[in-house]
Amino acid sequence: MKKLVFILAAIMSLNLNAQNSQKAEKLLNEVSFKVKNYDNMVIEFKYALENKAENVSQETRGDVSIKGEKYILNLMGTTQMFDGKKIYTIIPEDEEINISNYVEEDNNSITPSKMFSFYEDGYNYQMDITQDVKGREIQYVKLTPKDSNAEIKNILLGIDSQTKHIYNLIQTQENGTKVTITVKSFKTDQPLAKNLFTFDEARYSDYYINRLD
Repeated sequence: MKKLVFILAAIMSLNLNAQNSQKAEKLLNEVSFKVKNYDNMVIEFKYALENKAENVSQETRGDVSIKGEKYILNLMGTTQMFDGKKIYTIIPEDEEINISNYVEEDNNSITPSKMFSFYEDGYNYQMDITQDVKGREIQYVKLTPKDSNAEIKNILLGIDSQTKHIYNLIQTQENGTKVTITVKSFKTDQPLAKNLFTFDEARYSDYYINRLD
């Protein structure tokens, strides 16, 4: 009898986990579907990095403009631009520019253009806690890498239940480092300059250009 009860409990647990995962997948797909219908997005955010064991803590603000796969990101005094083929990292402090080819299969990081679709491959996901943030219901989804050797331990995506926009992303690495990105302003379908995602080398005649391709 005890064995039968244990088997039934195990089956019920598996069913609940499956339902939880399906709810998480449905919510993530709603987020992805919504943002893919925008012509572009302009996002201002707060970036925080913390590692208590190493006594490291830093916080700053940044902004990113995204159109399809292309993006231009400003963070920590550095500009990174992706024009669809190459990544340009512009470092004014050093008067240096690094130019490299983008190879998708070699890039495991969550780039701005991947922020709303990175979970589609390589992650298991479950619904997590719900929080009230200034009257907004934020539903968290926990993503865990399928690769047991991944540097990322887990990712929590906070999603506004009403707008289906991402409120924040909390990435915890195996070494204890936690990176939190919190959206402060989210604008869509903005009038972007035609050459916003075009690198103009003539503007940086005094810079050292390091071509990594």
